[in-house]
Amino acid sequence: MVTMNRNDPCWCGSGQKYKKCHYEFDRRLAMYRLKGCKIPSRNLIKTPAQMEKIRESARINVAVLDYVAARIGAGVTTEQVDRWVYEETTRRGGIPAPLNFQGFPKSVCTSLNDQVCHGIPSPDVVLKEGDIVNVDVSTVLDGYYSDSSRMFCIGTVSPEKEKLVKVARECMELGLQAVKPWGFLGDVGQAVNDHARRNGFQVVQNIGGHGVGLAFHEEPFVSYVARRGTGMIMAPGLCFTIEPMVNMGTWENQVEEDNGWTVHTRDGLPSAQWEIQVLVTETGYEVIAW
Repeated sequence: MVTMNRNDPCWCGSGQKYKKCHYEFDRRLAMYRLKGCKIPSRNLIKTPAQMEKIRESARINVAVLDYVAARIGAGVTTEQVDRWVYEETTRRGGIPAPLNFQGFPKSVCTSLNDQVCHGIPSPDVVLKEGDIVNVDVSTVLDGYYSDSSRMFCIGTVSPEKEKLVKVARECMELGLQAVKPWGFLGDVGQAVNDHARRNGFQVVQNIGGHGVGLAFHEEPFVSYVARRGTGMIMAPGLCFTIEPMVNMGTWENQVEEDNGWTVHTRDGLPSAQWEIQVLVTETGYEVIAW
């Protein structure tokens, strides 16, 4: 971090003097760094002005997922879900972040049954009774990003799938409860992993959450098999997703060769995921998108 004079304008753009704003914050981060902890760089700490723009993006993201939730069901194709997401996002002034991102061809990810993530919507995929599907929506508004996903049970699903979806949501909620200012990201990971394992499931190890706000994917990587007391310090202003992918069988997975995107469980058993976007605050956390 660049050394600043105490009377300089603060690096966060608040207009206040450094000594009145982020001076003590930076001193605390420096203390953690001297202890060997991983600390966030200043560009990962969202300013109040940036957070307001991210919230505006998130309001669209949540509204789009609400729109999908009110309409999804048996007989709907995942292509129709994609059209809903594109039309609602653009109608509200946003842009679907996945569209053309590193070549991704659609506006949303729809991951069905044994698909862990990055499912590509298709007119040939018709949702049917007993399916479980994750709809992952991400929005760009004026260059600011939001990201969240929800699971949907189509009609009546098997007790095993119902439990998987329920436990995946509980894992996300327990991860959220572990978010505390000046705690460690590993605290989130251990809370998630412990609950999944207690219920006989496994958390995907090689895919996790991520920072988000000024870009679609930022540091840090959020692992759900990390240990308590490890990982980046959750300094106030850090914004990231909590999105554990919980598998009924093995955590191992593979990417579909035909499209180079869709991740499936290696054993063909179902996977479930919920995703929220979280801001670390001085007193706890704020859920930005859900």
